[in-house]
Amino acid sequence: MFHYDDPPEPTGAIDDDRLRLIFTCCHPALAMETRVALTLRMVGGLSMPEIARAFLVQETAMGQRITRAKSKIKAARIPYRVPAAEDLPGRVSGVLAVLFLIFNEGYLATGPDTDPVRHDLTAEAIRLTRLIRALLPDDGETAGLLALMLLTEARRTARVSPGGELVTLAEQDRGAWDPTLIAEGHRLVRERLAARVAPGRYQILAAINAVHTSARDVRDTDWSQVVALYDQLGRIDPSPIVTLNRAVAVAELDGPDVALAAVDRVAPRLADYHAFHATRADLLRRLGRSQESRAAYDKAIELAGNTAETAYLTRRRDQLG
Repeated sequence: MFHYDDPPEPTGAIDDDRLRLIFTCCHPALAMETRVALTLRMVGGLSMPEIARAFLVQETAMGQRITRAKSKIKAARIPYRVPAAEDLPGRVSGVLAVLFLIFNEGYLATGPDTDPVRHDLTAEAIRLTRLIRALLPDDGETAGLLALMLLTEARRTARVSPGGELVTLAEQDRGAWDPTLIAEGHRLVRERLAARVAPGRYQILAAINAVHTSARDVRDTDWSQVVALYDQLGRIDPSPIVTLNRAVAVAELDGPDVALAAVDRVAPRLADYHAFHATRADLLRRLGRSQESRAAYDKAIELAGNTAETAYLTRRRDQLG
C-alpha cells in the first residue's frame, strides 16, 4: 500500500511507482506552485527546508501547503496512477511545465542565501524528464524539454566564476562545457527536426540552445538563426520575455539601438523583472548612455534573485565611466 509520507525509493531503471507519483503530484486540480512543491518533496526526495528555500517561504508555511495538497489528493480521490493513454497528451504538458520550473530553480536559484546554481535540482529535473521520455518516446515536447535541459546543464560549471559571480554566455569558457551532454542534446534536436512536425515551445528553445552550443566562439554564433527561431517562438508564445530575449540577438545583428527600441516597447509588462533592466542597462552601456545605464543597473541589482547575478551586475555598473 502506498503512503504519501513514504520516502522515495532509490531509482534504478524506469520505476512505474515514480511515474505514477509524478502524475499524481501534477494533477490539474492542484495549483501550479503546489504541484512543483509536491513533486520536489514526493518524487525528488527534497527536504522541507530545501523546498521552502526554493520558494522563499517559511518552512512551516511550506509544510502546511504540502499537507493541504495531500489532503486535496485524498478528498478529491485523485488516482495514484499514470493516466490512460488517451489522457496522457492532455496531462503531460502540465508535468513538463512543473519539471521546467524545477530545472530553472536549480539553474539559477532564487534567494540571497542559496547556492547560485543547485545541481541537485537540475539533476533531478533531468532524471524525471528522462522517465517521461521513456513513457512517451514519440512526444516532441518531452524530447525538446530534455534537450533544452541537457544543453543548459552542459554549461553549468562555466556559469559561475570561482569568485561566485555570474558568467554570461558570451564570456564563458566553452572548453569547460560538457561535450557528452551537448552531443546528446544536439542529437535530440536533430531527431525533432527530422520528424517534420511543427515544434512546440521547448523544442524551439532547445534549437536556440543548440545554435549557441554549436559555436566554438561567441563570434561564430549564427545570430540570424537565433532571431528566426525567436520569431517562430513568438508566434506560439507571444510573451514579453520572448521579445526581450529576441532583442539580445537583434542587438548582435542590427545594433543596440534597434534592440533597445524593441525592449522599451515591452517595458510596462516587465517593470519588475530584473533581466529586463539588466538587458536595458547593457544596451544603454553599448550606446554610451552611461547615466541611464547606471540607473538601469541599479534597478536590476535591486530586483536580482541571487548573489551571483548581483555580483555580476554590480561589477558591470561600477565599470561605467
